[in-house]
Amino acid sequence: MQHNPVATGLSHGRPDRLGHVSRAVHRALDKAEATRANAVLLFLTGDYAHDPLPAVRAAARAASCTQVTGATGMGLLTEEEWVIDSSGAAAMVFTEQVHLGLSQQSDPNQLRLCLCTPNAVSASWLDEPVRRFGAITSDEFGHGPFAIWQSGALVKDGFMEVAINGVSSEVAAARGIQVLTAPMEVDEATGYDIRRIASYPALHVLINALPDEVRKREQLPLHMVMCGVTFGEPETAIDEGRFRLDHIVSANPEDRSITLSHPLRPGERLFWAIRDRLTAERTMRDAALSCRRSLGGVPDFAIMFPCLSRGPLFFGGTDKDMAMTREIFPGTPLIGFYGNGEIAPIGEYSHLHQYSTVLAAFRCHNA
Repeated sequence: MQHNPVATGLSHGRPDRLGHVSRAVHRALDKAEATRANAVLLFLTGDYAHDPLPAVRAAARAASCTQVTGATGMGLLTEEEWVIDSSGAAAMVFTEQVHLGLSQQSDPNQLRLCLCTPNAVSASWLDEPVRRFGAITSDEFGHGPFAIWQSGALVKDGFMEVAINGVSSEVAAARGIQVLTAPMEVDEATGYDIRRIASYPALHVLINALPDEVRKREQLPLHMVMCGVTFGEPETAIDEGRFRLDHIVSANPEDRSITLSHPLRPGERLFWAIRDRLTAERTMRDAALSCRRSLGGVPDFAIMFPCLSRGPLFFGGTDKDMAMTREIFPGTPLIGFYGNGEIAPIGEYSHLHQYSTVLAAFRCHNA
């Protein structure tokens, strides 16, 4: 069996802040058959967010390197298991020719790992023609505190990005939605409020699009319904994945309008969709197979960021995204955390996704 210079380790259970970190790093080093690492990707559960620096330093000592990068999340995962509602640490060590480094601003095609806090999400970097993947930090209630670190130091502005060097990469996003309509033109909109779509009141269009069993409920399950906003040619946008998903904040019977989580302008096109477990499983399989085909085989390691409300909580106690990835990437080291939002490129730009799972897969050069 060919040696893999990248490996993961996980430790969790009762609060043992430095113990979990040290065990996670040493377990990863043992798998990589190494005594030190070039860099460590370290994810910690939310109970570390108040004061993560001692844990970051413990990881640096265990790996004999200062290049420790990562963030806090409510739940963690590796290829072996997922952890939610338990204190813990997950580490991925990079050895030999694979390491974390500064992104090359002159190369817009370079895939960059991006981690940020909810208040650091900004159009100033989302609108750049840069291929990013990553996640928004998370906790149980979405109020924080949140923490991000890079090169062994805390990131104060809540945003960081890093390149993974010595690898080829591919990234895909699994949306997990059942599409209910074709893209339709927005006729009238003011800020976040959509008033008319395709010459009809927005709420009328939405209700007519819902499946009968959903439409007949006493209350519409707005938390399950999404608005997809397309980019480019609308006829092929859905099939090609050129869309973002927005939340429905409220349905307003008084004026038949709908309030969304992001503003839209007249002339933009949207479609209605609903979250669906079977579709989520299918799109996750498609995402993993797409990465495997593009890389020409099973990747050497992978990084995955599922939405917090998609993982085990969505699949009835089993993380089927992780199970699917493990099936299609047998033996592949995998690390990630459950986030408040997921970042993945659509074309040359990066977008913030919702209720999705972002999967990045890598093949090591000369492995």
